[in-house]
Amino acid sequence: MSQPAPAIAEKSPYYEIHTKYGASVDYRPFIRVEGVSLKEYRSQRIEILDHSAIIFTSRTTVDHFFRICEEARITVPETMKYLCQTEAVALYLQKYIVYRKRKISFADGTFNNFMELILKHKSERLLLVLSEPHKPELPQTMEKLNLNFDTLILSRTVSSDLADLDLRDYDLLAFFSPSEISSLVSQFGTRDLPRIATFGNGTAQAAANAGLSVNVMAPTPEAPSMAKAIDLYIKKVEAGEQVPPVEIVATNKSEEFLKAQESKPKKAKSNGSTKSIAAGSDKPATARSSKTS
Repeated sequence: MSQPAPAIAEKSPYYEIHTKYGASVDYRPFIRVEGVSLKEYRSQRIEILDHSAIIFTSRTTVDHFFRICEEARITVPETMKYLCQTEAVALYLQKYIVYRKRKISFADGTFNNFMELILKHKSERLLLVLSEPHKPELPQTMEKLNLNFDTLILSRTVSSDLADLDLRDYDLLAFFSPSEISSLVSQFGTRDLPRIATFGNGTAQAAANAGLSVNVMAPTPEAPSMAKAIDLYIKKVEAGEQVPPVEIVATNKSEEFLKAQESKPKKAKSNGSTKSIAAGSDKPATARSSKTS
């Protein structure tokens, strides 16, 4: 598993695979995340306080945003809005701010829902906080929609040193991000590798682009988690079944979203009246939000 070992092995979803099949499961991160220095941040010439809303795609970006704010002695005002890709990222903000005193909105983790959330705040001056490398769909779509935003890189993903790792000891390698695939290929090449398992379309596509065959893939309707996908794979192997490579279908989320926006019926012009949620109402919008003054 290309992830850190769990704090309690017995609570890991892969422990059941170990006990059920007698499989040995090792954990070894293929990548690590490094924060940019204060000098590198300043070289981007982006002023955080010139923006009215911050966009976070992961907890890592949250960590490095507030780290840079502390190092640069930037006090983020209570009026700042936060737009998060998932509820988990939104709740993670409690590590740094008083949650109930901030304007925090979050999407359901899908690209379309996140873009809908961002469009609801298109009047804001947006700051998109990212790690390098990152998926290009989000900034590309925001640019094509002519949103008022800046991109700020506050961390980067680099390959771990795997010189002591002998892949011949393994039958299956499980990866969870495109960066892990890059680390694998750069250090071990693409030939004579164990079978590959991937989580997420982006990871599977990165493997396919590198010329690798993917034999296990999640999430799927049958296997919503990597643990379940591996369980089904081992069951088939033990039954003597041939497990063919997964067919990877490339998708362009940015183009799909833009086409969907173009096909939407135009809104009728306002007759001068307005509608708003009554003060104190906590009725959620399509992309759920938590807002308090």
